[in-house]
Amino acid sequence: MTPFAKALSISFGCHLVLAAFLLFANFSFTPKPTPNVNVAPVEPIKAVVVERKEIEQQLNKIREDKAAEQRRVAAAEKARRDKARKAELAKKRKEEKARQRKKEQERLALEAKKKKAAEEKARREAEAKRRKKLEDDKRKKAAEEKARKEREDKARKERLAKEKAEKAAKEQAARQQARQRQVVSERDKFASLIKHVITSNLLTDKATMQGKSCRVKINLSPSGYVINVTTLGGDQVICRATLNAIKQSGNLPVSKDPEVFELMREISLTVAPEFN
Repeated sequence: MTPFAKALSISFGCHLVLAAFLLFANFSFTPKPTPNVNVAPVEPIKAVVVERKEIEQQLNKIREDKAAEQRRVAAAEKARRDKARKAELAKKRKEEKARQRKKEQERLALEAKKKKAAEEKARREAEAKRRKKLEDDKRKKAAEEKARKEREDKARKERLAKEKAEKAAKEQAARQQARQRQVVSERDKFASLIKHVITSNLLTDKATMQGKSCRVKINLSPSGYVINVTTLGGDQVICRATLNAIKQSGNLPVSKDPEVFELMREISLTVAPEFN
């Protein structure tokens, strides 16, 4: 039972007790003796009617009060239910608002987390790209530096090789020239020796030979053997004497050096007897 219904029942019970008491008092109450006065006597029937009317009025009032109390209790109950409904609705709205606020906060937090993750990813990618560019630039620079050094080293080596070759060529030319001079000198030396040998074997006659000469070409073997002798011109007497002297000389002196001998293989001499 609700508090309002309980209060209504208690109020109704009190009014019933009061009405019963009044009825009992009207029918069983013995009036006290009154002093003797000269008043007109009251008729009992009329008094009873009046008392019943009052009782009915009291009962009507009780019923009206009961109805009013019921209406008040119903209104109070309705107000309580309305208040409770409004409180519940306000509570639900508050909870919904809190839920929506929490949901929004979670959404914002998730978005912030995603944004932070995206920014971090972008930062890492940018950093990786920057590092890659640095590494690529470093490798490119190193490759360019290596290529430059290789070009310079190649050019230096080519220059040194060219200088070396030029130097070697010059040295070789100098050696060849020196060798050529040496060979020629050696040939001339042996030519002088051959001429001396021929002259030493030459039979001379001042009267017929003075102031005259004969030029001959001699073909020699590596051993100095005279293969052939040809007169190139001159006095016939001296030429015959020169041929005889060559025959008498046997093997003529020749160089053991092949290069020198090549210049001596065919040698031309001018024989001119000298007289004191």
